[in-house]
Amino acid sequence: MKLARSSTALALALALALQGCAGPAVKTAQVEPVVPPPTWRVDLGVGVPIEKDWWLSFGDPALAALVEDALANNLDIAIAGARVREARAQQMLARSAMLPTLDAGVGATASRSVNAFGKPSEQVAAQPQLQAAWEIDLFGRLADQENAAKSGWLASQAARDAIRLSVASTTASGYITLLAIDDRLEVARRAATVRKASRDLIARRVKVGYSPKLELEQAEAEYQSTLQIIPALELARARQENALSLLAGKLPQAVRRSSGLSALRVPPMPEALPSELLRRRPDVAQAEFQLAATDSNLAAARKRFLPQFRLSASTGAAFSSLLANPIGLWSLGGSILAPLFEGGRLKAGAEAAGAQRDAAAFAYRKTALTAFREVNDALAGVSQLDAQVRIQAAQRDALAEGYRLAANRYSEGYSPLLEQLDAQRGLLSAELALIQTRSDAMNARVLLYQALGGGWSG
Repeated sequence: MKLARSSTALALALALALQGCAGPAVKTAQVEPVVPPPTWRVDLGVGVPIEKDWWLSFGDPALAALVEDALANNLDIAIAGARVREARAQQMLARSAMLPTLDAGVGATASRSVNAFGKPSEQVAAQPQLQAAWEIDLFGRLADQENAAKSGWLASQAARDAIRLSVASTTASGYITLLAIDDRLEVARRAATVRKASRDLIARRVKVGYSPKLELEQAEAEYQSTLQIIPALELARARQENALSLLAGKLPQAVRRSSGLSALRVPPMPEALPSELLRRRPDVAQAEFQLAATDSNLAAARKRFLPQFRLSASTGAAFSSLLANPIGLWSLGGSILAPLFEGGRLKAGAEAAGAQRDAAAFAYRKTALTAFREVNDALAGVSQLDAQVRIQAAQRDALAEGYRLAANRYSEGYSPLLEQLDAQRGLLSAELALIQTRSDAMNARVLLYQALGGGWSG
């Protein structure tokens, strides 16, 4: 009994000593951790908690239905879901390597042969058998491989969530852009109607000699200039609808919308501290899990230099028509497989695993820094675009008043038509630009929700 205990203690001590010498030391890069700043560069005041269905805050049922449809049917999300299943299967496969295997087999023969005395003999024989095998994970190599596969599975889940967030944001942004195109198209058509009426009026005045023909040509050119805006906007609208249809996994078709851009509710600013960002964003979680997977792969690669212990056993029976009774069969065995010479293959594998770990560490740092940059960009975008909307609205109002005065002066004969056309042209440009900036301001809020990891906290 004492001898058995001494042998066990000796085996454990040998195993621990060997584990301390698990392969060559692999030099890895020292990557500086990302420390969240105390505050954002742009402070927009007190916000509200980020809701999972943040797109509902725009107050548009058609937008909400479109985003939910895209999340349910988008093909990129479906592909990511399949990759999650694959990664889960890989984890189960890695875990199964830590468990014993049990196989059953049976062989049966019918034969006729000649014995040593020249007499024929016939036999019907069968041999059922059970075989078991198990690799003892004495140094934890298989556990490291299973941990790497588990981290890969978690990374695939985070990647799927990142795609879901991107699809929701792209759909919401695309819908807002579509509403802006509708509004710009309405303004262009209204301007074209007004300029056509103005041209027709001048044509009648030219016909009776009240206006020179130059004014008619100027009015005609301005009318055609407005008309050419309409086909370009109609093309943009068709392409935007096609893009939104693809996001929802559908053939190109018309997209239902509730009303114009001005009917959208300006969502309240989301509230998120910089210290929470690295936990909320799924792409940061994905990079973190990928780094953990490479750490486990590196540990497993170094442990491949250590011996592998395998146990095997089998049991069965031999049945034959030549035997009065079946014969029991069994075997027990074990093996130790240690690498002696492999041409540098294991060392190269460990170096490759170390390089992959360094790449994952740098990728994590880059992803985290990019996350902080995107949030600060989005905050600055919301702040500056809101200010730009206010300035452009004031400019539009001034141009509208200027156009009214110019039209009155022309009708009273105090100024030439060119002054009215210039005012009309400036007003149209200001109205189109204001719609675009309002759209950009709304999209900046969408980008902010996306940058903050809207709704997919880890």
